[in-house]
Amino acid sequence: MSGHSKWHSIKHQKGVTDARRGQLFTKLTKEIIIAAREGGGSPDANFRLRLAIQKARDANMPMDNIERAIKKGTGELEGGSLVELTLEGYGPNGIAILVNALSDNRNRAIQEVRSTFTRHGGSLGEAGCVAWMFDSKGSIRLKPGDYDPDELALSLIDAGAEDVNADDDQVEIVTAPENLMAVREAIEAMNIEVESSEVEMVPKTMIELDDKSAGQALKLMEKLEEIDDVQNVYSNADISEEAAEAYQAS
Repeated sequence: MSGHSKWHSIKHQKGVTDARRGQLFTKLTKEIIIAAREGGGSPDANFRLRLAIQKARDANMPMDNIERAIKKGTGELEGGSLVELTLEGYGPNGIAILVNALSDNRNRAIQEVRSTFTRHGGSLGEAGCVAWMFDSKGSIRLKPGDYDPDELALSLIDAGAEDVNADDDQVEIVTAPENLMAVREAIEAMNIEVESSEVEMVPKTMIELDDKSAGQALKLMEKLEEIDDVQNVYSNADISEEAAEAYQAS
């Protein structure tokens, strides 16, 4: 698994153990609001909204919450005044970090992100400084179950996946963003439960970190994710299994 995938797995597991469901629902609500505001309230005609709703349903977010968020985005209810930000910076050993934020206060969001970078061994950079190092990709994660990971990989490539990284515990499928839902539907037709599916920023190249730097990088990314205005954090850190396990246990 790549470094950004390790961070996703750590984030998911710590999110469950730390009972951060309330914060997760807040982030999911913001994504639905901005998607509905930008592309309308019909998921059939608004791909981003469709993805946001699916992500919320994967997290067991109540449908009432989802419907209210859509209405806020379309203006039927108040509360949809959000600004979308992409902030870029550097972490330990010069790793690139992308931060996606949705906020009702642009200056507050930038200041909180800047302060978090500074406190944890990183620095906020100028617009465009690292974004070129990432590509937008669809990402699906699942457990292989009874399927042989290699055979499953071949089936998913036939269904439209660009790449499949598989081990005994998890399968990560990379797709073009526009093929994400079609590949997910193919997976569900095989009666395989999808853990998560979303459009992510995937690094073109990775920077390998030693265990100490890996721990520092993971701490920085976790603290960035804890900011209420931050939706997602991506990096090109290449983190060993040992460093990831040590951080999870800390």
